[in-house]
Amino acid sequence: MAAAHPRLTLTACILASSLAFIDGSVTNVALPAIGKDLRATPAELQWTINAYLLPLSALLLIGGAAGDHFGRKKLLIGGIVLFTAASLACALAGDLTLLLIARAVQGVGAAILLPNSLATLGHGFTGEERGKAIGTWAAAGAIAGAVGPPLGGWLVDAIGWRSIFLVNLPLAAIAVGIAAFYVEESAEGELPLDIPGAFAATLALGAIAWGLTLWSSHHALGKPAILGLVAGLALTAAFLWIEHRLGDKAMMPIAMFGSRAFAGLTLLTFLLYGALGGVLLLLPYVLIQAGGYTALEAGFALLPMPLGMGLASRFTGKFTAKAGARLPLTFGSLIVAAGFGGLMLVEQGAPYWTSVFPGMILIAIGMALVAAPLTTAVLASVDDSHSGTASGFNSAIARTGGLIATAIAGAVMASAGAGLITAFHLGAVVGAALAAASGAAAWLTLAQPRPR
Repeated sequence: MAAAHPRLTLTACILASSLAFIDGSVTNVALPAIGKDLRATPAELQWTINAYLLPLSALLLIGGAAGDHFGRKKLLIGGIVLFTAASLACALAGDLTLLLIARAVQGVGAAILLPNSLATLGHGFTGEERGKAIGTWAAAGAIAGAVGPPLGGWLVDAIGWRSIFLVNLPLAAIAVGIAAFYVEESAEGELPLDIPGAFAATLALGAIAWGLTLWSSHHALGKPAILGLVAGLALTAAFLWIEHRLGDKAMMPIAMFGSRAFAGLTLLTFLLYGALGGVLLLLPYVLIQAGGYTALEAGFALLPMPLGMGLASRFTGKFTAKAGARLPLTFGSLIVAAGFGGLMLVEQGAPYWTSVFPGMILIAIGMALVAAPLTTAVLASVDDSHSGTASGFNSAIARTGGLIATAIAGAVMASAGAGLITAFHLGAVVGAALAAASGAAAWLTLAQPRPR
């Protein structure tokens, strides 16, 4: 069924999701300033990111299912309000502990608003218009991500890191106003909520992230790290057992993996977005700490990637609706891998245009080919009644990849000087390998569409 106010529905969904996109890109640029002000170690700075990614990764699934159950409009507005309140708490945090708590609440809010913004689009548009709307949504999200780093860098240099969290307030107010009056409610009735599964997933991801963070920041696999990893794997097994027992009532129905294409999309998402999250967390940190960049300069250094994605994603959304997702997902991932390889040119004192820019342009082109086709392919793999669950699951996998990459990135962040550059080069090589593997997953698991 088409939305009564399609443009306003699309606007509300874009503004809502932009909150999460801007927050992620802005915080990466602010990490050195946060560490200096709150006297945080590299391992503690990792948790500034992970405290947000952990609930976001674990609760996206149930956030989408809750929208299917209670109503996507209600959950969309509720998620925006919670995210905004937590943003204000981040700006007012007096120490690192309070900041981490507020960041975790931000993650809960994002886990509610993100899947329901996309599911609202899936319900409000049909056919080719759905592909266009999703392409526009992805493009706007990329543009929001493009604005984030330079805006955040300017705010950090001119006002202070706390101001980056206040940017969310006016955007949230506009999004809530439009959603309240113009977005139609949609739900699928009495769908069950998988509380045990959500609880097990949260504990599993938390234990794994904790173990990996200890391992990477201390450059040694000590007993606490081993304990965290073993506990995380055991809790992951418990989560899978719970989901198997619940069957179709699970927030991650195991039967979905009977589809070769769905399994391939899941693997691609985990590998590609894990690589992207790790490298784009490290790049501004390395440029500021070892390259002598200001926060503003580091923010502008990231600009080509999201800006290029924003300009091209709408067109790739239209192309995918007609030609299928296999080719853009395969070759887009391989181009991203080449871009990560290009970041090997980053050196102390090297000019931006010959060190950072070539790799960022390639990553931009590759991700423009991937972003909209991936979202469209995932939504097309399930029926409308589970659109929230499907979008939540795919977003959760992307954030889980970023969470694990961030936990491992401490091995790079703990280095200094020339050692930091060397460690970053190793991270770029690993990212390139993961991106190439994601392209192979797309090629081997997705079918070429039949001619009409």
